[in-house]
Amino acid sequence: MLLLSSEPPAQRHPLYEQDRPVVDRLLRQDVPTDQDIVDCARLANRYSGFPGHPDLMKDLGVAAGAWGFDRSTLNAASRAIWAAGFRPLSLQDELVVGSGADAGAS
Repeated sequence: MLLLSSEPPAQRHPLYEQDRPVVDRLLRQDVPTDQDIVDCARLANRYSGFPGHPDLMKDLGVAAGAWGFDRSTLNAASRAIWAAGFRPLSLQDELVVGSGADAGAS
């Protein structure tokens, strides 16, 4: 006889494989950088309510808690960082490349 579980099956998020190393990096940070805080907040938002990967949500909570944040204060800190002009590291690199990158050069 086949027994069916009443719990919905866990889903696999398509970005898990790229996000797991970021979460592992966050767990190693004693003092977070702006990038760390923004990454932690964005990943917590991405996986919030997602029916899978409880390991990520637990580890994000551990990292944020170690830095003295709960979900609300983490999001507030992330918003303040963005409002102060923060741009992700990958975006900063992209801003100096392209057809207009040397427009101001003489």
